[in-house]
Amino acid sequence: MSITNKRIHFIAIGGGAMHQLAIALKRNGNQVSGSDDEIFEPSKSKLDAEGLLPDKSGWFPEKISDSIDQIVLGMHAKKDNPELLRAKELGIEVLSYPELIFNHAKDKQRVVIAGSHGKTTTTAMVMHVLKYWGRKFDYLVGAPVHGFEYTVSLSEEAPIIIIEGDEYLSSAEQQVPKFLIYQHHIGLVTGIAWDHINVFPTEHAYVRQFDHFADSTPKAGILIYNEEDALASVICKKEREDVTVLEYGTPKHIIRNSVTYLINPQGKEFPVRFFGAHNLYNANGARVLLSKLGVHDDQFFEAIQSFEGASNRLEKLGENEKVLIYKDFAHAPSKLEATTMAAKSQFPSKRLTAVLELHTFSSLNKEFISSYKNTLDAADEAFIYLNPEVVKHKNLDPISEEEIKNAFQRQNIQFFTDSDKLFKTLSEKKFENSLLLIMSSGSFNGTNIKSFADQILATNS
Repeated sequence: MSITNKRIHFIAIGGGAMHQLAIALKRNGNQVSGSDDEIFEPSKSKLDAEGLLPDKSGWFPEKISDSIDQIVLGMHAKKDNPELLRAKELGIEVLSYPELIFNHAKDKQRVVIAGSHGKTTTTAMVMHVLKYWGRKFDYLVGAPVHGFEYTVSLSEEAPIIIIEGDEYLSSAEQQVPKFLIYQHHIGLVTGIAWDHINVFPTEHAYVRQFDHFADSTPKAGILIYNEEDALASVICKKEREDVTVLEYGTPKHIIRNSVTYLINPQGKEFPVRFFGAHNLYNANGARVLLSKLGVHDDQFFEAIQSFEGASNRLEKLGENEKVLIYKDFAHAPSKLEATTMAAKSQFPSKRLTAVLELHTFSSLNKEFISSYKNTLDAADEAFIYLNPEVVKHKNLDPISEEEIKNAFQRQNIQFFTDSDKLFKTLSEKKFENSLLLIMSSGSFNGTNIKSFADQILATNS
């Protein structure tokens, strides 16, 4: 599919993937425009730098004309969006962004990495190794990756595309998980744990989407899964005609002086910059997948040593003799537990202070929050913050401090609904031989976490 010389309009251009796709299409020679009723950082600055930031917030149906070749519809836009309604009146082609990616990649080998957790890091690892060995590939990944300027790359010449496959719905017009739209040739499932309660109200409904994903593996296709994840194993082990099924688990490794080493079959050790059981799974999944793309194990072990990770995935913010600071995207129960346990296992002698923002619909839902039971047990002390305005915006009932403590089964949680008070309390702490782990899929009401980390390092030096 040609991806140049088109006029393309994005409805809800400010989304994490949407704004990156808009930039990629502009750089490929298309005339791109967009609209949104709210755009936050970093999307805002990136769109502005490319001349794609809308002049005003809101929806402007009068700007939709038959000179537009395609509309790309983001999940944020509702069915009654006035620009969408106008486009349909004019008969303009409307695509979700997964559809646009699929149309571009119809003639490529499509690799889709799915899972409730770990898919961003696994995708990033695959990208890093392919780039290390000079392979040509397109990609779509959910977070910035060290060594890559953008999170989306589309070209005419690349023979394969590496896609992070999200289980969330594609758009208001297309109530289908994104990962089903891509029609993978090679699919990988990192693990399955109920999430997105707003669109999958039961665990069965959520898990069924991964069953559909596995079932959609074509004849002569490949399905790879984490055999140490119970749900992934149940789903992916199911016999499917003429599908190659490969499993992976924890690779051989050793932790020495707070450094993790992968060990190859010959016993050679390879130091890596990531850590934690979940990232060891991710690395082994990436290795198995890459073997099907012609990357041999010795090539994998050489390349993975320089992998620095994806943004906000156990990302190191700084350290001194007294305190080491990381941030992470952890928000769902499985992610939260894996991240805190990883931090404690890698640095067992340090006092672990875990700071969590509850931000997603699921995490702020009283019916779901019991799923967080014991997920902060690895932390020596725990701070939890939620923004009451976010709760109100999501039309959810307020959650009390007692409900939070009961859900986490931890009565010594320090609970905050004011981000200024939270960070003031943290800034007044004296850290000694400590690890500070800050976790959120939000922004702590706009707090600059890097600046805060620098402050902690300066006052505890």
